[in-house]
Amino acid sequence: MTMPHHALEILLTRPLAPAELRDAARVLPIATNPDATRLMTLVRAKTPGRAAHRLRQHLATRLPVDVITTHYPDVGGQVLLNLAFPPALHATIRQAALETGQNPELFVKLALHRALAQHASDEADRLDRAVQHLLAGTPAAHLLAAVGHALTRTPGAALA
Repeated sequence: MTMPHHALEILLTRPLAPAELRDAARVLPIATNPDATRLMTLVRAKTPGRAAHRLRQHLATRLPVDVITTHYPDVGGQVLLNLAFPPALHATIRQAALETGQNPELFVKLALHRALAQHASDEADRLDRAVQHLLAGTPAAHLLAAVGHALTRTPGAALA
């Protein structure tokens, strides 16, 4: 059985110096964005989680790795998020998870889901208030026509 490759994205805490990029590229094939704060690579491993772990082991001492994510969502639409917390924060998370009867991984996952849901709700409320403000002085048909016109002129805009 062949081991699959997993596309991983690395977010860095600062742009890389050319020498750092060359050093990292000796370990793994790496592609970078123009400002050298995001990298892409392929890692062989049985699972995306193992690939992220292996990548962190190879690059943690060479690069200022902040976050590692899978580049493509899995069949459930989920993207793996691999974070390395400082020891003090890890201890705080472990204690909070213990108090809720969860393991630290589940605790962080649920907290992140709650934060993302809150952000989505806040954004929907903000957009609703903006639309209500626009509708206060504009007929709905004119606003709808303006939105349609703007969407057809905006490259990459798509209705979800």
